[in-house]
Amino acid sequence: MRVLLLGANGYLGRFVADRLLADPAVQLTALGRGDDADVRFDLAGGSPGALTRFLDAVHPGVVINCAGTTRGGARELTRHNTVAVATVCEALRRSGCGARLVQLGCSAEYGPSQPGSSTAEDAVPRPGGPYGVSKLAATELVLGSGLDAVVLRVFSPAGPGTPAGSPLGRLAEAMRRAMQSGDGELKLSGLGVQRDFVDVRDVARAVHAASLSAAQGVVNIGAGRAVRLRDAAAVLARVAGYGGALHELDSGPVRPSIGHPRADGDIAGPAVHPYPDGCGGWQQADVRTARDRLGWRPRINLEESLADIWMEAACRI
Repeated sequence: MRVLLLGANGYLGRFVADRLLADPAVQLTALGRGDDADVRFDLAGGSPGALTRFLDAVHPGVVINCAGTTRGGARELTRHNTVAVATVCEALRRSGCGARLVQLGCSAEYGPSQPGSSTAEDAVPRPGGPYGVSKLAATELVLGSGLDAVVLRVFSPAGPGTPAGSPLGRLAEAMRRAMQSGDGELKLSGLGVQRDFVDVRDVARAVHAASLSAAQGVVNIGAGRAVRLRDAAAVLARVAGYGGALHELDSGPVRPSIGHPRADGDIAGPAVHPYPDGCGGWQQADVRTARDRLGWRPRINLEESLADIWMEAACRI
């Protein structure tokens, strides 16, 4: 199977590439803006005609789009997350390759959810910020394209390679600094947010499964369980061996736990701010569709994901 991967150098794309390269049946070609791409092409600025000619030359059976951006203003988000997808869809419609499209969406397309609820694919999307709007517009383009296509709505990815600017990345960096300086107290904020964390390697498995399946439409990819950021902080402190006190600035000390009776010390937070995804205080995925249509279930628990995040942060001590 010949696969064209867009965005192979991004956070998710790197793990998708590794997963595909481990499959001897896959012939992988990476297209992107970087020098290390097999083919250099700017989706946000390139023409559908140029991409069509490349598709006709390579003739992939599957196109996987991991490209996009989470940062910038509305114009930049629209250009990289929406216009780029319009280019991909138009090129695939013009091409004779007949490739299947696997598009990576995100949970920010749904917007805030009712606490305690699980969000299924038929939920009405109400994105709470420009990032979610730009990704939802891309999803609508894919669904309305008439292509053989599936959109994987990825919830909160975690694990190795987690960007330093993400809430979990900032949390690990704050803990690293505290341990390096011998600080016995770590003050954090914004830890009441609850998110559905899914390991990035499980996301890569889902992408691989989707490329081989006949599933169409939207499929949620998450762990199916919301976790408070303060509880993630407690687990991170345990795996890091941080014995200091954790204090949450906005709601006082607590003693959370995940999978064990309680963390050592009181919990709370540093300038780790609430998720900037416009999704409010709660998100939890209903992942039954992924199980039924992709044969996929998450395998890696949050503690392992956090241990890998800490391993990378600790290397900077």
